Amino acid sequence: MQPVTLIDRTLFGLILNRLCYQLIENHDDFRDTVIIGLQPRGVFLSDRLVDELRRIRPECTIQYGILDPTFYRDDFRRQDKQLIALPTEIPFSLEDRRVILVDDVLYTGRTIRAGLEGLLEYGRPRSVELLVLIDRRFTRELPIEPMYVGRSVDSYDNQKVRVLWKKEGHKNDEVMLINE
Repeated sequence: MQPVTLIDRTLFGLILNRLCYQLIENHDDFRDTVIIGLQPRGVFLSDRLVDELRRIRPECTIQYGILDPTFYRDDFRRQDKQLIALPTEIPFSLEDRRVILVDDVLYTGRTIRAGLEGLLEYGRPRSVELLVLIDRRFTRELPIEPMYVGRSVDSYDNQKVRVLWKKEGHKNDEVMLINE
């Protein structure tokens, strides 16, 4: 079976715009809110969200950081290959802040669980909300649900949802469903 386009370039932009307006509706001026992108692929999405939010609300100061959850994963020591951590950059405390945790695809929930654990190194947040571009609804292994969803996708275990980013050299930002 050929790859199927789930979200094309046009729809991608509309979804990002909708997610931004949902964040603005719930966080107004972002005074007590920070956005944290999960390495590696959640950073592409969070970069785009922060850029768009700053375009829509230039008067707001949006604090933004990135977190690598690699060493907080529950399968960290089970990997055959050596894992290499990517940078974590959170130049502010998360103590009593509202955190929007961003990732591209929510699959089993294990990366998000690791990200939640990693956040605690930077303080105890008042709350954490999860934003994902794609929610693969029926694949969860942990009780983790996003508050903001670009699109929900039902797929088989032998299928993979792949977010393609222009920033990585692809022609357009789009989402594909691929059979493995």
